[in-house]
Formats: sequence, C-alpha cells, structure tokens
Amino acid sequence: MTFVRNAWYVAGWAESFGRALTPLTILDEPIVIFRSETGDAVALADECPHKRLPLSKGRLKGDTLECGYHGLTFDCSGQCVRVPGQSNIPQSAVVRRYPLEERRGILWIWMGDAEQADPALIFDLPAFDDPAWAAHFGDALTVESNYLNLAENLCDPAHVSFVHPTTLGNPESEDVPIESHREGRTVVTSRWIRDAPPVGFFKAFGNFQGNVDRWHYYFFHAPCTAVIDFGSAASDLAIAEEDRDRGVRLFALHFLTPVSETRTVDHWMHLRNIAQDDETMGDQMNTQFRLAFDEDKAILEAIQERERQPRRQPPVRIAIDRGANLLRLVIKDMIESEGGALDLAPRREGKAAEKVAQAGS
Repeated sequence: MTFVRNAWYVAGWAESFGRALTPLTILDEPIVIFRSETGDAVALADECPHKRLPLSKGRLKGDTLECGYHGLTFDCSGQCVRVPGQSNIPQSAVVRRYPLEERRGILWIWMGDAEQADPALIFDLPAFDDPAWAAHFGDALTVESNYLNLAENLCDPAHVSFVHPTTLGNPESEDVPIESHREGRTVVTSRWIRDAPPVGFFKAFGNFQGNVDRWHYYFFHAPCTAVIDFGSAASDLAIAEEDRDRGVRLFALHFLTPVSETRTVDHWMHLRNIAQDDETMGDQMNTQFRLAFDEDKAILEAIQERERQPRRQPPVRIAIDRGANLLRLVIKDMIESEGGALDLAPRREGKAAEKVAQAGS
C-alpha cells in the first residue's frame, strides 16, 4: 500500500514540542522534532547519514543537532556544519528537513515534495474564530490498525448504535437510512433520527426532558481529517437541517496520522456551542469521548488482527459501505496523482475487490 504524501498531517499538539528531541514515525519515516532557541519548530529525518544512528539519540547545541555517535552536527536546515576531526564536510552529509506549520495550537507536517507544501491547504474550520464556539483539545490515541480502517469508521454513522450504545448511540437509529456523497476530496455521510430518546451523551450534557431530533454529518477530508457534526434538539422545535445551531451541537475533529501500515495515531479534539467558558464541561465531554473512542479502538484492532489472516469467504457488501467505498476511491485518485497505486480493498482477491470499492460510486 502507498500513502498520500503530498498532504499536511498532524505531528501533534503544538504544546507537546519544546527543546527536547522528540522522535516520531509518520508514513513509515522516522522524524525528530524540536524547537529552536527562538521557538520555531524544526523537523528533520531522524537518521545520521554516517552510521544511521537516530539523531534523536544525540543532543542539541544551540540551534544545531549533534549526532550521539561521532558528533556530526546539523543545523536547522539539515545541513551538516561540523565533522569532528576534519575540516571538509562531505556534500552528502545532509538530512531531510520537513516543512512545518503551527496553526490553532496544532503542529502540521508536510510529508511530500517540499516545493508543493502550500500552507493554504491546511485544514481549518470557521468555528475556531466564532465566539459562539469553544475548542477543547483531547488526546493522541494510538490504534494498532491501518489508517484506512479508521478512516472508514469516520465515514460510518451506522456503527454508532452497536459500538457506542451507552454514549453516542441507541437502538432508535439502527434502521435509519444513511446518505453518502462525494464533494471533490471530501466524503459526506449523514443521517437524521427524528423524535427519539436522546443518547447517553446528550442526556448528560443537553438537559433534554423529552424526545429529540438528532443528526450525524460525517465530513472526511482526504487523506486524514474528519469532522463529525453531531447534536440534538428538542423534537417539538422541529428544526430544519440548516438550523442545527439551535440545538446542542458539537464538532468532533479527528486528525489521523499514519505511523505504519498497521499503526495510526488519532489526534482528536472537539468544539461545542454550549458552556463556552466552562473548561470543566470540556473535560467532562472528553471523558465520554474517551469511552467511545476506546470502543472504536477495540473494534478496529480486532479487524486489523483478522486482516493478517487469509480471507475464507468473499466479502459481503451492504448499503452502509457507500461512504467507505467513496473514500477509498478518493484516496486512490490522490495516490495515483502522485504516481503511486492503492489496493482499494487490501487482502481481497481479484475483480471482487474492484466491485467492493466501486459499489455506490
């Protein structure tokens, strides 16, 4: 499988990086991140070109990084500026520097061609600048599963009733149809549940006394950013789709960072249109989110483990797969535009794989 490389990925929350050398792996590439003496974040390939010791095993000296094995020293551009014991520096003594951008308390890294690293492509949301909304950071959840399994989960409102029955779902939504479509590189999956009891999350935070109308809009911005717009409003208000701000509304943001073929970090946070100045409310909501996302983690890791084994029967295709199939086609288009190739249905055989991927497209 090939990753989309010409894209911005989340390296982590900006506050997580300081002068300490922080090693990361993104798209199977070892990276070390640190801040210069002026506070600028720097990302270099985490490998000395001499004997391949990770540079994260070395030490900072001012704004230079000294290898811990033989002392080769690199500046913030990745250029070697010192080789102990000799005056000449080999032209090949250079390590890759990755473009970084810091926005909204998030550190973004560009994994592809540096000349194509356009900061205008970094994901943003108008609610960040709206005083009617409050942003609250969550965690970095490591999931031992391929990032496409997580991505499909984030195009899939149908799983909520079964995986999250006490927090984000309930039985009343099980048979409600789901709508899916593609808008360029974004896949939109949605449904409304009208005149039903509130789910556990909105029982806790919505103070609803009766039935509600509730919604799920899953916006997946390929390759790795998801916005889940969900909320509830009292059923007697009979709100229209464009009036969702009249209800208790949240945006759950998921920034997926592929580590390897079988490991992904999900950096998640939320924005809410209630209790904007109440940090304890944000903490309480995050407690509920942690319960739900740990439930997803268990499911996705079990799927990944099973995918290591040969398939014993052809895959079953059902209507709710439409969003996931559209997403795989978007990723396929992006990878092919970079000259790569993506198996639309990993571990599936022959023509059946192509049919699964194209179903509903």
